Amino acid sequence: MKISLNWLRELVDLPPNIPALVDLLTLAGVEVEGIASSGISNPHLVVAEIKESLPHPNADRLSVCQVDDGSPTPRQIVCGAKNYIVGDKVPLALPGAVLGPDFTIKVGKLRGVESQGMLCSADELGMPKGADGLLILPSTALPGTLLSELFPGDTVLDLEITPNRPDLLSHVGIAREIAALTSKTLRLPQHHQFDEGFATNVVDVLGESCRFYTALEINQVSVGPSPDWLRRKLESLGLRSINNVVDITNFVMLETGQPLHAFDADKLHGPIRVRPALPNEVFIALDGKSSTLQPHHLVIADDTQTLALAGIMGGLSSSVTATTRNLLLESAHFSPQNIRRSSRELGISTDSSYRFERGVDLLGVLPASHRAASLITQIAGGSRGDFALGLDGDSPLHFDPLQSLQDNSQTVFTQTVPLRAERVTAILGTHIPTPRIDSILTGFGLAKTPTGWEIPSFRSDLSREIDLIEEIARVVGINSIPPRLQAQFAPVSPSDLAYDRSSNLRKSLVAQSFSEARTLTLISENLHGLHLSHHTPAQFLRVKNPMNEDQSILRPTLLPGLLQALGKNARIGAKSIRLFEIGRVFASLDPLSANEESTHLAFTFSGPLSDRSWRNPAGPEADLFHLKGVISNVFGQETTFIPHSNPLLALSILIQISGKIVGSAGQLWPKDASALDASSPVLFAEMNLSALPLTISSHRYREIPRFPTTSRDIALIAPLLLPHADLQSLLQSAQEPLLSSVELFDVFTDPTGEKIPADKKSLAYSLTYQSADRTLTADEVNAAHSRLKDRLKSNLPISFRE
Repeated sequence: MKISLNWLRELVDLPPNIPALVDLLTLAGVEVEGIASSGISNPHLVVAEIKESLPHPNADRLSVCQVDDGSPTPRQIVCGAKNYIVGDKVPLALPGAVLGPDFTIKVGKLRGVESQGMLCSADELGMPKGADGLLILPSTALPGTLLSELFPGDTVLDLEITPNRPDLLSHVGIAREIAALTSKTLRLPQHHQFDEGFATNVVDVLGESCRFYTALEINQVSVGPSPDWLRRKLESLGLRSINNVVDITNFVMLETGQPLHAFDADKLHGPIRVRPALPNEVFIALDGKSSTLQPHHLVIADDTQTLALAGIMGGLSSSVTATTRNLLLESAHFSPQNIRRSSRELGISTDSSYRFERGVDLLGVLPASHRAASLITQIAGGSRGDFALGLDGDSPLHFDPLQSLQDNSQTVFTQTVPLRAERVTAILGTHIPTPRIDSILTGFGLAKTPTGWEIPSFRSDLSREIDLIEEIARVVGINSIPPRLQAQFAPVSPSDLAYDRSSNLRKSLVAQSFSEARTLTLISENLHGLHLSHHTPAQFLRVKNPMNEDQSILRPTLLPGLLQALGKNARIGAKSIRLFEIGRVFASLDPLSANEESTHLAFTFSGPLSDRSWRNPAGPEADLFHLKGVISNVFGQETTFIPHSNPLLALSILIQISGKIVGSAGQLWPKDASALDASSPVLFAEMNLSALPLTISSHRYREIPRFPTTSRDIALIAPLLLPHADLQSLLQSAQEPLLSSVELFDVFTDPTGEKIPADKKSLAYSLTYQSADRTLTADEVNAAHSRLKDRLKSNLPISFRE
């Protein structure tokens, strides 16, 4: 919402400069999104009167004008506009005027005729665009007058108003806020009241979406251009001046926050009423666009036609034009829910609907009507006629509208909220004197009673004691409240440990080039065609009313979503894909038992391990061994793997940590990988983090040894099905103090049985020996090496290849 500072200064004294005002509003919870300057300050823009206009001798669409710019001799201007007549006052840009980044006015020739400046349109001056052609200035403007005197400069703030503060959607609302925050006096605009004994009529209000409706007749008006002060205020906020009546309704809306609408009374047929739209009723708005309405849309109508879409936009058939003589001025209170729904469905958003959607003040309906009627009779002439109002009988008002006709200064209080001084101190952490509290809340328009504080109708957001304390804090300022340590140290909880574990797992996977994914909790029952879950359909948790078949169950596993994401990345050309997710999964272990919810970690990858290049044209593909390496890097040396048979997978293993099975991993069959459009093997793993301890073993660091290492190789023949892990575990369990590392560097098999038996395999290991305090001798290394060979030979069915 845009606010003019020139306008605001008429209502309240502002801080000394704009930064101070911005800080005041920001700290009070009103965000300033932008600051812009409006008006004209260019000294090369003046008023000119067109004295003569002749056709251009060399161009049909141009004219040669002689204009009076206040100088002794006329100035010749070549102009392409057609909307002026001789005698009009228009803006003139003199040579030297800068109208844009690369647009400076100079004396030059257009089609062979000299032009000593440029006559300007509103758009070229940076003003709201009006009719095509030149900007026609008031006839009272004197030639040579600087345009800055007609359009003085202004600063406009673009404010972001939160939905709970509709009272701030006006200049009066912002002024009231500033007055309360700075203890300044609020200067409300004055207007005439209705005369005593004013006759009233009744407006039919059907439905529950209009709580209060008023219609005031104003007769014998003269519709025409708006006065300069009114046009300038609207244009400073980006609104185009239309005519004095329409401009006044916009002005009062911007001033008070209450939207208004004026009908041409002579175009009405019968009494006005508020009713639901008829099925498929066609409404033609002021902008000429038509909409098809339904009964849940609210309209203003007479006996034969739809006059307006309630709270959103008026109709073309009853619009105010230059020939209008009698008006019907509408001011009402419509349901925010109805206006919001109608505006979204019909795609019509206006300044009026923006305010009604957030809720206007019920008490502001009559004062805004009074204010607009006073301005219309002052500017457009005319006199007040009959006044009519309508009420929703099911929603009684908190005030007497007939009494308000006589006294529109009455404040309506909707409820009383208690406030305890000790509670203020406890919440804010500092003592606020009672007189200070009273002055703050009174400044916001509240009234103190023995039972609490009465809340005015325009502050619907104040309903609890904590709301009043927040108002006090906004004025006192959080920065002025002394800091005080109130929190206490608490022991580490299981939730803290689970959070830390998840963070460490994320860091570890990101370090291995994985990207974190977020997939949907609701998935299809067929798991996207991939049978990767060990859960049976009876254990699925189904949604009673799913939005579609693809979101019918709570996921029992993370893999369907991750594999679907992998497929989408593969389809757009991604080569190396690495994704992981930590999230909740759901399954019922027993249909008669309670549902189980647990946290899982899953990841999947496919593609080359490194980018292909001319030096490495093939690039190694990720395989099951790489998958095992990733898991071991994440969970440490306590991770082991157990072969597992699963006909639905090309390869399958179980993941075991510290002797406990916590998950599974494997590789898809090529046909399943092709269904995902993956050109490389697709590998995956999923682990139940709830089955793991919450503490993650910390890394151990040791000093880099200063003494050299010595290596010895072992070549042996072992059974084909003997796991490498058994040999490695046996060597490490020997607790040989000089053994530093064991590395398998060669594996050989011969299915033909020519070089080694077909049921055997050849393994070659490199054993590294090192001491932290001395250089080892050959005898020490040989002795340790012999002990390890003897251990292998005595515990495993192997033979050495010497």
